[in-house]
Amino acid sequence: MVGILNILVIACLLQGALCGEFKVIIPQTIEVVSGSCVTIPCSFDVTDQCVSKLDKTCKALWKKGGVTVFDSSQTQTTTNNGQLTGDLTKKDCTTTLNNIQPVDNNKKYTFRLECRGLRYEFSEQISFSVRADPPRPTLTPSTLEVKEGTPVSLTCSAPAPCLCHPPNLTWTPGLGDSQETLQENQDKTKVQTSVVNFTASHLHHGKTISCTATYNKQDGSTGSAVSTSLTADISFAPEILPSSNCTKAGAQLNCSCETVGNPSPTLMWYLDGSPVNNSDNLTITYEPPNDTGLRSIITVNQPQKRDLSTLLPHL
Repeated sequence: MVGILNILVIACLLQGALCGEFKVIIPQTIEVVSGSCVTIPCSFDVTDQCVSKLDKTCKALWKKGGVTVFDSSQTQTTTNNGQLTGDLTKKDCTTTLNNIQPVDNNKKYTFRLECRGLRYEFSEQISFSVRADPPRPTLTPSTLEVKEGTPVSLTCSAPAPCLCHPPNLTWTPGLGDSQETLQENQDKTKVQTSVVNFTASHLHHGKTISCTATYNKQDGSTGSAVSTSLTADISFAPEILPSSNCTKAGAQLNCSCETVGNPSPTLMWYLDGSPVNNSDNLTITYEPPNDTGLRSIITVNQPQKRDLSTLLPHL
C-alpha cells in the first residue's frame, strides 16, 4: 500500500511539472511576544494535476529546523501545541502556534503538506522575532495641533500576531467612544486598531493623550503593556476670566485682570478710551502664569484725584 501511495505522489509531481507550481505564501518574519501565540497567515498552491488530491485526508505539518513541531492530525499537547485554522482543501494553511518562547527566536519554520497521494515540503521559510515586550502602538496623526471646535479623529494601531489574544487598546484620558477593528496588512498579518472621535476643546490643551496596548500571555506570566503619547496643542480665542477684580487699600487702587487663550493673549489697560502706560501715578505689571494665560495688575496712586470709572482692560 505504501508503495502504491509513493507511485501516486511521484506521478502527481511529474504530471504537473509543466502546469501550475508548488508554492506557499507566508510572511518572512513575524514579531511575537514571548509567552504568547502566533498566527501564521498561510496559503499555498499545487500543480493542476494535484488539486484533486486536496481532500479531507490532508494534514498540515510545521517544522522547525527540520523537526516537526506541529501536526494538525494529532491531538494538541505541550509538544504539539497549535491549531490549523485554515482549510487545506481551499489551499489555506493558516496555523496558530502557541506559547512561543525566546528559544524560538529567529528559528526557521517550514510548511509540509501531506494528503493521500500527495506529500510536499515547501521551501519557503518563516522566522519569529521573539520579544520580551511588544512594540509600541502607533498614533495617527502623531501630533495634534488644531483649533477649538475642530472634529478630531485619532487612530491607535498595534500588531496582533496572536489572533486568539489580540491586544487590548485603551485611551487615557477618556475622550469619547472608541471603535476597535482588526485590519489586515499586505502580508496578511493583522493589526488591531482603535479610533476615537471627539471635538477639540480648550480643556484638552496641554493634555497628554495616550494609547496603551496590553498583550495577554498564554504561559501565565504577567501581560505586557506599552504606550504611545502625544500632547494636545489646541488654539482657542482669548477671554478675560471672572476672577478679575479691583481692591482699594489706603491711597492705592489695585486692579487685576486674568486672561486665558492660545496663543497667549496680550492685554492693554484703557482709561477714557486711550491706552494707559506707566507713570508716576500708574504702575502696570504683567505675569504669565502659564503658556496660555496672562495676569496684569495696575496700581493707581491717589485714585481719589481721578475719575477711574472708565478704566478697563482690553484684549
